[in-house]
Amino acid sequence: MSTSKKVETRQESDTLGPMEVPMDRYYGAQTMRCLLNFRIGGEEERMPRQIIQAMGILKKAAAETNQEFGLDPKLSTAISNAADDVISGKLYDEGHFPLPIWQTGSGTQSNMNSNEVIGNRAIELLGGRIGTKDPVHPNDHVNKSQSSNDTFPSAIHIAVATALTKDLRPAVSGLRDALHAKSSEWKDIIKIGRTHTQDAVPLTLGQEFSGYAQQLTNGLQRIDAVLPRVYQLALGGTAVGTGLNTRRGFAEKCVKRIAQLSGLPFVVAPNFFEALACRDAMVEVHGALNVLAVSLMKVTNDIRFLGSGPRCGLGELLLPENEPGSSIMPGKVNPTQCEAMTMICAQVMGNHVAVSVGGANGHFELNVFKPLIASNVLRSIKLLADGCISFNCNCVKGIKPNKEKLAKIVNESLMLVTALNPHIGYDKSAQIAKAAHKNGTTLKEEALNAGISEKDFNEWVRPEKMLGPS
Repeated sequence: MSTSKKVETRQESDTLGPMEVPMDRYYGAQTMRCLLNFRIGGEEERMPRQIIQAMGILKKAAAETNQEFGLDPKLSTAISNAADDVISGKLYDEGHFPLPIWQTGSGTQSNMNSNEVIGNRAIELLGGRIGTKDPVHPNDHVNKSQSSNDTFPSAIHIAVATALTKDLRPAVSGLRDALHAKSSEWKDIIKIGRTHTQDAVPLTLGQEFSGYAQQLTNGLQRIDAVLPRVYQLALGGTAVGTGLNTRRGFAEKCVKRIAQLSGLPFVVAPNFFEALACRDAMVEVHGALNVLAVSLMKVTNDIRFLGSGPRCGLGELLLPENEPGSSIMPGKVNPTQCEAMTMICAQVMGNHVAVSVGGANGHFELNVFKPLIASNVLRSIKLLADGCISFNCNCVKGIKPNKEKLAKIVNESLMLVTALNPHIGYDKSAQIAKAAHKNGTTLKEEALNAGISEKDFNEWVRPEKMLGPS
């Protein structure tokens, strides 16, 4: 015998007919129809919270702008106030935005989800009965002067710009600054460089870490370089870019209000046809994220290999011991922060393929892979931001140099022979290095055997003099 409690419903309707909708939800018939048609992925595949909050900003700005073009101030105010509950995330958290990413590629269902929720909440604020579309209609009032084709891409840009500037940039900057601090701290610690994973000439540990810091500086510059395109909003293009059913000046006024509400310098897109038909700016954004992932994978792999050991690896760096590393090998500690970051980077690289395929499918006047693109871009930003913070706090800040091991490797390196090149030539220097390697002797011993005086060798082969141009 079933003991499940029957859900109380109300009847709402769309152009296809009536639908039963849960009484405790603000969404209406179109959202319910979509929810039944796209049972894909479960809770973890919901349209991202940031997109819905961005849609709230857009709908609030549109309502206030539409008042300037004749919308009843009472309705405008109610819509604006209802949108505040969307912007805060309250209505998302309460389950009023249940739709999955996997729906129409234009995001129409999520736009209508926003219209229905804001419309019914506005009706409630005005003392009406939700579901009646009176006095606030989801299409005629909440969606006034808009189309899903210009609102959804605009919401993507609002969400992504917010995530880039408020989440990712600070996280990457913090990690970059920590690497730079290590570079300054270790500017006098000499070590042996490696090219092709083989021994090379000396550099300082500080110089090595300065390269890592510069990679992240370059990554920040790439993000900054793409932001101007992200700040361009499609709002005002309506269905195909012509601006049908909107008013002259609406786009400019509405986007200006969005900029005020978000605190970011959004502008009207210079060409609505481009802004609707493609998602090139998002592909470009993810290109910057992909390069950042490539950089971070290189940096974290270097750090974990330099910290390998403790006795049988390179052991040049001492990494923080954060947790036990093995369920069978007592005392083992692993470079878990490096491993987590490299997995994040691999995921971001995979996301880049999906975003690229989605961006390439802008057929004719409309790209219809927008939910896929938006969700992957936002996920990559979130992963990279959280990953940078975790790697910084739990690894980089606690790294210490193994000075004894670094000095030992420098003294044993055969590539110090490079300092002899200007004095005896490449070929003779190579013979000395090969002899030392073959005989298990030192460079100095073989150099003396080759006729170089001890005084000259000590003067020519000085690691501290091999760190830059002569």
